[in-house]
Amino acid sequence: MVTGTTAGLDPNRWVQVRRLLNERRHELAGVASGFYVESVRAAGTPLLCRPEWLPSCPIELSEIALGWVADPAPPVVDGRGLVTAHVRPVGAAGRPFETYAETMGALARPAVFEDRIAYRLLSAELAGGSPAMTFCRGSYFEGVNVGEAAAHELAAAWRPNVPIQVLRDQLPLRQSVGDPCELGQRSALPAVSTLTIRHDRVTGEASFILHWRDPAKVAHAGGLHQVMPVGVFQPVNDAPASRQNDFDLWRGMVREYSEELLGTSEEYNEDDHPLDYGSWPFYRAMTNARKAGDIRVHCLGLGVDPLTWATDILTVAVFDSACFDELFTELVSTNSEGIVVREKGVVGIPFEQQHLAPLLDGTKAIQAAGAAALALAHQFRDALLVG
Repeated sequence: MVTGTTAGLDPNRWVQVRRLLNERRHELAGVASGFYVESVRAAGTPLLCRPEWLPSCPIELSEIALGWVADPAPPVVDGRGLVTAHVRPVGAAGRPFETYAETMGALARPAVFEDRIAYRLLSAELAGGSPAMTFCRGSYFEGVNVGEAAAHELAAAWRPNVPIQVLRDQLPLRQSVGDPCELGQRSALPAVSTLTIRHDRVTGEASFILHWRDPAKVAHAGGLHQVMPVGVFQPVNDAPASRQNDFDLWRGMVREYSEELLGTSEEYNEDDHPLDYGSWPFYRAMTNARKAGDIRVHCLGLGVDPLTWATDILTVAVFDSACFDELFTELVSTNSEGIVVREKGVVGIPFEQQHLAPLLDGTKAIQAAGAAALALAHQFRDALLVG
């Protein structure tokens, strides 16, 4: 067992701890949850929340106003300096890596690992009559440098039967951030985590699809199950015009449906110009189906993972069965991030309590955001399926 926060100073030990983190993320997430016993939770799951992040009923996605701040205050903790020295080993040049992301890139680079522009969340109000979220510019590695570093710190220090307070004292990075729901403490780069439900209006049957995230392919949540699709809220490229063009939750969701369910590339154009959504047949088909009521999309809330502080906007998309079958005739078995789960050869898992139970009681390893999306959607099941 790896112990002690100084384990990250040696490259070989760092790799060992990183492997331990990926092998035991579910267990470590349970340990991390113990640091936040007074925090609000989403539907009894480990996902950390604030009261204003949980609406009393699902919000139609288009009702959420997105605001932009051009010159925000920097996060209090950015993952650099002494606070992360214990998780940044010495590199080939004889000096410590400057960031956790740089360390990952050199010693344990996953298949999908690129420091692209992302939308950093500054504030959210989803419980009132005027739901809104405010963002500014961020970048993907900003989240890695703090969140994955904090998870690594815990993996290095953790050992069985150590009292939580003793363990807390060995986690300077986690202590420096404090309440991870205080969004100004760190760069919160939310993903849109979408629960996809296929609903047969004739029989009343409903099922959902599940993803297993391959630790060899992804930087975050490797080895865990998750609803799908999920993607960091970000533009398709770094072109200034794309920042405005893609500042839209639905557009980001459609790209993720294409990438995760159909296995298409994330490279939408080669010239760094904004993506022309109007000329993209799949986007037009998805949007027309939504306008016709064959796809109904709602936001269920927002929350933070206790282990990595990954921040997720929880959404649910209910597809009429014929619409889903037409759009996803080429549904893949694997994609660039993992495997589409099949049970007894079937992709869809019945959206019923007995099938949800293993994902909600800890029997099956799932991300906190995925568990919260499932629990909240089941809470509002009738309203979501009636549509």
